[in-house]
Amino acid sequence: MKIIRILILEDDLETLSLLLKKLHLLEEKLANSTSPKDFSLITLSEHSQVEELINKSNNLEFDVILLDRDCKAGGSFHVLDIERFGADKVISISSIPDYNEEAKARGITRVVWKDYQNLEGFAETVIQEVKKILAREA
Repeated sequence: MKIIRILILEDDLETLSLLLKKLHLLEEKLANSTSPKDFSLITLSEHSQVEELINKSNNLEFDVILLDRDCKAGGSFHVLDIERFGADKVISISSIPDYNEEAKARGITRVVWKDYQNLEGFAETVIQEVKKILAREA
């Protein structure tokens, strides 16, 4: 069974819970397909964790990265070494359009605006983008 590695950089618990629910449903579908896949997730809620645990690691690789911008610790998840991990694997998920534009300036082409008035729709759109990334790798 192939393992899909996903990094989620998100500090909002409601958003995170919806994303995890949708990822669970997608994983169930993929696990029961003709080419079974399982998800392995790392979820971080502070920018310092990204700097210390992700950027400094020499052997971490991800198939998909969900990248918010602000974190409650007062920093930015944009400290992620996007160039090292690959902008083509990143989905920018900020609620602030300017922050998604910052991500685009760094080469990220997949952007899903986090709409707090419709988090369910937001999470579903993110999953559609995840599927596109996974289809490209298949």
